[in-house]
Amino acid sequence: MSLPEDVGNRIRELRKAKGWTQEQLAEAAGLHYSYIGGVERGDRNISLETLEKIMNGLQVTAEEIFKFKEDSEYKRALDEHITLISGKNIDTIVSLTKISKEVLNAIEKSHKNSD
Repeated sequence: MSLPEDVGNRIRELRKAKGWTQEQLAEAAGLHYSYIGGVERGDRNISLETLEKIMNGLQVTAEEIFKFKEDSEYKRALDEHITLISGKNIDTIVSLTKISKEVLNAIEKSHKNSD
């Protein structure tokens, strides 16, 4: 695979993790939806400025765009959680982290009690 294809696939993954259509991403990034389709297919050799528009639209960092890992259910689920909290303010992220810890502790306690 080429870098444009890898980046395009990653943009598609992040867009889908948000539950967005190409049209919704295009609107958030200030681009045309057909252009987003070309980017996701790797047909477009986009500029860094365009990539920045897409990253801002998705509210993700460059690090997230260039996270190329093997496909797996685990990765997709983790990406979905990262995408959900991306762009949220720090107070919201701290609150979500506390809630997640409490839920995970309850699940672990439940599993220990059932053993």
